[in-house]
Formats: sequence, C-alpha cells, structure tokens
Amino acid sequence: MSKVGMDYLNYYMKKVFNLFDFSQKVNFRTEILAGLTVAMTMIPESLSFAILAGFPPLMGLYAAFIAGLVTAIFGGRPGMISGGAGATVIVLIALMNSNGLEYVFAAVALAGVIQILIGIFKLGKFIRLVPQPVTFGFVNGLAVIIFMSQLEQFKKVVNGQVEWLTGIPLLIMAGLVALTVGIIVLFPKITKAVPASLVAIIIIFALVFFFKIETKTVRDIASISGGFPPFHIPNVPINLEMLKIIFPYALIMASVGLTEGLLTLTLVDEITGTKGNGNRECIAQGSSNILNGFFFGMGGCPMIAQTLVNLSAGSRARLSGIVAALTILIIILFGAPVIERVPMAALVGVMVMVAIGTFEWTSFRIINKMPKHDIFVGILVAVITILLHNLALAVLIGVIISALVFAWESAKRIRAKKYIDEKGVKHYEIYGPLFFASTTAFLEKFDVANDPNEIIIDFKESKITDMSAIDAVNKITEKYAQLNKKVHLQHLSADCKTLLKNADAIIDVNILEDPTYKVALD
Repeated sequence: MSKVGMDYLNYYMKKVFNLFDFSQKVNFRTEILAGLTVAMTMIPESLSFAILAGFPPLMGLYAAFIAGLVTAIFGGRPGMISGGAGATVIVLIALMNSNGLEYVFAAVALAGVIQILIGIFKLGKFIRLVPQPVTFGFVNGLAVIIFMSQLEQFKKVVNGQVEWLTGIPLLIMAGLVALTVGIIVLFPKITKAVPASLVAIIIIFALVFFFKIETKTVRDIASISGGFPPFHIPNVPINLEMLKIIFPYALIMASVGLTEGLLTLTLVDEITGTKGNGNRECIAQGSSNILNGFFFGMGGCPMIAQTLVNLSAGSRARLSGIVAALTILIIILFGAPVIERVPMAALVGVMVMVAIGTFEWTSFRIINKMPKHDIFVGILVAVITILLHNLALAVLIGVIISALVFAWESAKRIRAKKYIDEKGVKHYEIYGPLFFASTTAFLEKFDVANDPNEIIIDFKESKITDMSAIDAVNKITEKYAQLNKKVHLQHLSADCKTLLKNADAIIDVNILEDPTYKVALD
C-alpha cells in the first residue's frame, strides 16, 4: 500500500476507533481501584431497582454491565458511569404490569433508537437551556433521594410485613454504617493512594466475616450468580398495535435517560473543568439500550451517585468505567458467593457519603445573593424530584418557570428613545427584544394622534422575534396608515425582513446593517 493510502487508513482508523484520548494521562492504579469501588456500589442498587420493577434480579446486573461497558468506551464523557438506573426503570413498571417482560425489552430497544436519533441530529445541545437554579435543585433533590433510599436497608420483612430494625440488629447496622462513614472521612488523611470507599468496604467485610457479626448482606437482597447475558429477540408481534403500546414508554424512557445523563455530564464538566460531548453521549446511551433490549437487560442511563463515587475516588478517564463493568460480569460468572456476603452497612455508608458530597452546600451560602425567582425554582425542582422521583418533570417545570420569568423581565426592558429631526421626521429608537411578552409595552410607546406625517421606527438595538411581534408592528403601522402617516422601519436584520415581507404595502423596509445570529453547536 502506498504512503498516501497508509496515511489515509491511519486517519480513518483514528476517526472511527478513537475510543480513548491517548493524550490524557491515566493513573492505572487509581482507575482500577475506582472501578472496583464503583462496581461494589452498583450491584445492590441495580438489584434493588430490578426487584422494585418486578424484573428478574439479574436483569439489573446485566444492564449495569452492558450500559457501563458501552458508555465507558464510546460515551462522550470520561469518568461518567452508566448502569441500570432507577430513573429509567421506574418508567417501565406500568408496561411490565400491563403487557409483560417481552414488551419491556422491545420498549428498551426502541428507546435506544430514539436516543441515537437525538444524538445524530445533534439535539443534545439543548441541555444548555437548563438554568443553574434548576441544576442546583435537581442535584440537591437527588442527594436527598440517595440518602433516603439508604434508610430502606434499616428495614426487614417479618411475616410479609416490612418493619424497622430494632434492638441489637439496629445498633449493629447503625454502628457499621457509622464506622464506614468514619473510615471514608479519616482514611484520606493517612493516604489518598487507595479510594477510601473501597478500604471501608473491605474493613467492614473483614470485621463481619471474622467476628461472625449477624447483619444484612447483599445476599439478603437477591442472588447475583448467573451466566453471560443471553441473546434474546423480544417475543412481540411486529405490527402497528405493538408500536402504539411501547412507543410512549420508549419516548419517556429515552427523554428521562438523556435528561439525567446530560445533566450529569454537565455536572461532571463542572467538577473536572473539562468538556464532554453531549451528542456522542446520546448515541452511546442509545446503543447500550438497544443491546439491553436484546441481551436481557432492563435498560439504564448515567448514574449520578456512582459517577460521584468514581470521581471522588480520583478517576478522570474511561478505564474505571470499563473495570467496573467487567468486574460486575466477573462477579456474575464467578464471584457471587463472595460478593453476596458483603455487608449492606458498608454499601449504605458509602452511599451516605455520596449523598453528602452530591448536595450543593454552596447553594445555602449564596441563597441570599440569588434572585427570589431563582430561589423558588431551585426549591421547587428539588421538592418535585424528592416527592415524585421524576427528574424529567422536575427539570421541565423548572425550565418553563425560568423561561416565563425571563420573558417577563425581558418584556419590562423594552423602551423607546424619541426625537424629531431637522426635517420634522419623528424617530422611535427601540431598545430590547420585541416578542409576545413585550408587545403591549411596545404599542404604548407611540403617540399616533400627535405624531407628524412621517415616522421612523429604528430597530438597531432591537429584534422582531415572533408572530406576536409581527402583529404588533402591523397594528402600529395600520394605525398610522389610517391617519395617512408614513412609517419606515430601519435597521432590520434579514430574518426580520423575511418575517415582515407580507406587510410591504404599508412598511418601507430599509436595512442598513444585517446582524448575524449563530446557534452554538457541539
């Protein structure tokens, strides 16, 4: 092969198989230990969500392995961990109850297709529209959810009834959790070479094992032994009726997964001071869910708790996610008897520290400096997240309220500078955007009856943005036209001119400068 051909091949291979950033310095010890820690925290959570949804327990671990491995390699954000997450699984509970497991697999695969299309058409950039108070709200809400979910481990089932632990079992559980938290807090003062969370899990495991302490273990949740994820084509009829059933669930699952995923990506960007690729992450998430649908997984998305465990352990590369996924697979195949004996208290302690680390404590420090509407939005998003466990709804409501507040504030800023030149022409220099919320204030600026026969409305510092704005301009020009007064519109951008082209009978458009408006792309 010629040198040109080899150069082209190398370039092509680099573009196609650029799975890792080789310029990034990788601390292999840190990455491997972080991956092991992440795996230990993912196992009980994935099992719990699978059981909650009525799925076979192994579906949770299969999802953790598949989603974790695919997104770690192909995802748009090194250091971010994906798995069988509750935010997406909860969406499918109703489908499971109404149509059964096979329809769940089909819905998971279709959700993956939707996510890939979102990535291909570069729609991931719209996560930038989420305001900071909304991010504060959902992060704080998730921190509370993570903490509250750990309280379930302080309960037991007696004669089919769920009851709180009491007496010695309660003291043992609380003591081991407190010891775990203490180790995680104090161990970094000795050394940071090994993740404190992993050290805490090992120490608690050893104490319980050697002193034969009776306490809840992973085995009490479910058995995690099994084989490699089996290939399975969803046994559903291929027709329009089936599509009507699964599409709403698939769409919601895709939306919830990407919302949580892209918000988590943004959070990791802030923590690490680097920038991920939202559209690439969408494609990776979609690919993992398609595989989940055909390999007995329950589907998933990025997991903020495990991501923060990973980051707190020092990981900044893709290797930790790969190690975590492969560790889960090895445990499924060979290590279940050992992992099933890990005390739940150790894992609860790790997750409690994750919850504490997740909470945006700075929000309390700056709350008196924030606008009141931002405070309201942040609290509302947090409350909805906590009460409904619906991140997508919480974020949507937060964005809508923030947008309405912005529209109201922007509407109040429209103003007009008025003067009459030496030729007797009256000028209205408009400042601020003209859109649906500002049209009333705009119309109030004009003195139609007393103005001279020729008027110039200058939009150099303004912009006509929507149909309400067009209607307002048409109304004011019609009022002047009824009195045989001539209106000129100046300094309109090309897109404004296009919007007003149907009004040329009464509008004299004079474009002096054409501002260029660009949309940010990933």
